[in-house]
Amino acid sequence: MLELTGRTKQAIVTPEPGLTILDHALKHDVDWAFSCSRGTCARCRCHIAAGMDSLEEVTDEEWDRLDEEELDEGFRLGCQAVVKDKDATIVAFNKPYF
Repeated sequence: MLELTGRTKQAIVTPEPGLTILDHALKHDVDWAFSCSRGTCARCRCHIAAGMDSLEEVTDEEWDRLDEEELDEGFRLGCQAVVKDKDATIVAFNKPYF
């Protein structure tokens, strides 16, 4: 189960390995903030409340855009956080800076 909470819409969907959190949000019409989808703008920043272990490792783009403290608190970039487990339980909230 992948629970996505955007700016005004929420969806619970089946996780698809290889897709990012942002990919899932777009596929299921969740209003997720983003601009570039390359990890440079950080508008797709999200808080992973559960299921961090079901995501691929933090990318170089995330290390460049997010503070270590944010990463420690469970923040990721939605466009970089790739689902790796189809049986995962992941809870993600879109938390852009602005």
